[in-house]
Amino acid sequence: MVTVTVLACSTIFSGYFPLVFTYIPCYFINVRIFKNKWFHRFAAKEGITDSELKEIVQQLENGQFYADLGSGVYKMRIARQSEGKKGGSFRLIVLFKSEFRTFFIYGFSKSKMGNIEDDLLLGYKKQAKARFLLTEEQINQWLKNKTLIEIL
Repeated sequence: MVTVTVLACSTIFSGYFPLVFTYIPCYFINVRIFKNKWFHRFAAKEGITDSELKEIVQQLENGQFYADLGSGVYKMRIARQSEGKKGGSFRLIVLFKSEFRTFFIYGFSKSKMGNIEDDLLLGYKKQAKARFLLTEEQINQWLKNKTLIEIL
């Protein structure tokens, strides 16, 4: 299994004088990233690469997101090719659980949909809960059936 690797490390300051810093070693976290069939077709049509999706996961791991919609559902923004974020961008619905799994499930242009309706958001939250509870065996079955595509 190939996964995105996230580098995590920190330094903690403790005490007043003399200055004492405790260094916590860096470690690598393997995060599995998936997209559903619909999103795969959308990304291919709009020229969104797997590398760009991996960058979005890195941003989420770093706490940089466009909107936290709750329950592991995030709205992220990605620029259209050669237009920049202000010239035109897509919104992506991402189910994200830090240091665990990420699912790209929906994408749209801002001009087609502004805010997400409450009933749609509730559906995304239910999907997030269900997908984060999937076992490795279930995920492997979904991959085999091509219900999910893993981003390597």
